[in-house]
Amino acid sequence: MFRSIAILLLLCTSLVVLLSSFGQKKTPQEIAELKNELGRQLFFDKALSQPNGQSCTVCHAPKTAFSDPNHAIVSEGMVDGAFVNRNSQSLAYVSFIPPLEKDALGEYHGGLFWDGRSSSLTHQLSGPFFNVAEMNNSDTTSLVSEVKSAPYYSLYKKLYGRIRSDEDAYDHICEALATFESSPMFNEFSSKYDFYLEGKAMLSEIEMQGLQLFEGKGRCNSCHTTTPDSRSGKVLFSNYGYYNLGIPRNGNNPYYTTFASINAQGSQAIDLGLGSVVNDVQQYGKFRVPTLRNVQYTGPYFHNGYYATLKETVHFIANRDAEEFESPEVSENVARQITGSAHLTNNEEDAIVAFLLCLSDGYVAQ
Repeated sequence: MFRSIAILLLLCTSLVVLLSSFGQKKTPQEIAELKNELGRQLFFDKALSQPNGQSCTVCHAPKTAFSDPNHAIVSEGMVDGAFVNRNSQSLAYVSFIPPLEKDALGEYHGGLFWDGRSSSLTHQLSGPFFNVAEMNNSDTTSLVSEVKSAPYYSLYKKLYGRIRSDEDAYDHICEALATFESSPMFNEFSSKYDFYLEGKAMLSEIEMQGLQLFEGKGRCNSCHTTTPDSRSGKVLFSNYGYYNLGIPRNGNNPYYTTFASINAQGSQAIDLGLGSVVNDVQQYGKFRVPTLRNVQYTGPYFHNGYYATLKETVHFIANRDAEEFESPEVSENVARQITGSAHLTNNEEDAIVAFLLCLSDGYVAQ
């Protein structure tokens, strides 16, 4: 009898605790932590493609600063032989990219993707999920169905409640992923350069020479700014502007030979960049300036992966107009005032590369 009473009291106590916590409001920190964890599990879930097998990490892996782990010119989609037209950008530090806007001088800044066609992280996520050359989901319903059967659906319900509509659920999925991509895992600010700014590390002689060239003769900081961002207070190494650097067409890009349903123009396709987004010939061939943080891991470089190494990339930008290179894919609007004529020597190029290696996260102070 006493045992039955004890069990009854224990059950009553548990029920009281459950009921008292059921209506408790979560703190903003608790909500952020839940969203971050849900976003993390979504990011690594291979079931969120059709057919199953491709998570976000296939094109944006942690080991390569959330860029293509195989350093492919362009990443292959879930369907064999399906390719997009551009190199997979690193997702590290993307949460700092402002929305696309046009300034008083008529110049564009901000926006996600190489061409700025998305103005927020949550909107940007709508691309890969439903792109037939990426994760290949047919519609929102099929994507949400996978989430409902995922082991983390209980976490979703804890945060958002049961799914009432596919549209709401999709918004929640994007919100959680955007929260994860805004987390310290993507935004470490832990490079040797960061330690140097804090007075906790010294740059070597060649690294310091590279920094001086970066901000001086090389004029690299004209686009890859070393002035702290006004919103974050951090050096982001991009002014998020758009330029046509005169990059040649990459004939090895598998996009030219992918399915006609993806690229109807085949080998005749021309990438107009921002110009095709804003429908302005003055913007043809222009692409957004990426951050140089973790650039050591994110090759091949430029929107079409034309150059495989940092050395080649620096040499082209510094000497494009002083030597013979292949013709630009888009000859109009080439930014000749700030690129192509720095005339760096081989040793100076090496120094800039040495400095760029200081921008990789994960530095351990000596």
